[in-house]
Amino acid sequence: MAIAKSSFNIEKWEPKTALGKKVKSGEIHDLGFLLDSGVPILEPEIVDALLPNLTTDLLEVGRSKGKFGGGKGSIWKQTQKKTSEGTTIKFSAFAIAGNKDGYIGVGYGSSKETVPAREKAMRDAKLHLIKIRRACGSWDCNCNTPHSIPFKVVGKSGSVIVTFMPAPRGTGLKAEKKTRILLGLAGIKDIYTKSRGKTSTKLNFFKAVFDALRQLNKIKIKDSADVSSSGFVEGEEKVA
Repeated sequence: MAIAKSSFNIEKWEPKTALGKKVKSGEIHDLGFLLDSGVPILEPEIVDALLPNLTTDLLEVGRSKGKFGGGKGSIWKQTQKKTSEGTTIKFSAFAIAGNKDGYIGVGYGSSKETVPAREKAMRDAKLHLIKIRRACGSWDCNCNTPHSIPFKVVGKSGSVIVTFMPAPRGTGLKAEKKTRILLGLAGIKDIYTKSRGKTSTKLNFFKAVFDALRQLNKIKIKDSADVSSSGFVEGEEKVA
């Protein structure tokens, strides 16, 4: 599915929470502050208001039926359940949301119809947004710009294990095709990746990718000199 930009209109928004009312009034205007404070975000409109350049996309987590048992990737994961009343069909979707500058979130939603499943997934992605640490972590580069990640990280989901490593400037996103979309929305331009396990289970694969990005925030940094010399950025890159 093509990437869609947010068309949020703050004037028509009627906040339901105290935090939402503060955001609409302009009292809070920094999403990074909210994420650092640990205040739960219960309205996706809060993210839309604070990140007007947010874009969303659906990744392929299922397969459509084809001739002779074949098929191709689909953004809908279809499951069936037999009950006394007959067969019940459910559709699931996996969404990503990011601003291409240090913020990324993923979400999963399911419903009996495709449109509600998509809306649930996109809402969930916005409510689980995180900040991404970026830097020039490659020894072969030292360009002092946040084009890659600061250090090696590992993410896991189910049997899938994904490893991310810093790459020199100009390397590009050396990753699986759909993973490049997720990394691009996070604001990463150069990276090496390695994966093992049952990567054909796309849902676990994408969850492992997000877990690896989340690990970037869990590693403690002690040497401030290394931070300043690598162009370290957490969240949006501040333009002077």
